[in-house]
Amino acid sequence: MKDGTKRADIQIGTKVKVVQKQDQRSGKLTEGVVKRLLTNSPNHHHGIKVMLESGIVGRVKEINE
Repeated sequence: MKDGTKRADIQIGTKVKVVQKQDQRSGKLTEGVVKRLLTNSPNHHHGIKVMLESGIVGRVKEINE
């Protein structure tokens, strides 16, 4: 399972688990489908920031392949 730190691993329509800003301390993950990629750099050590189809914004922690 990939960890979501590489932008190339994430496409629109990919099922992922993200951590939302307010859940960073607890580490609670939210599952969804990527609607938009919000991080422009090819890598980000905390995870690529995405918007899910539900409108939730968070950093990708797991990619469900």
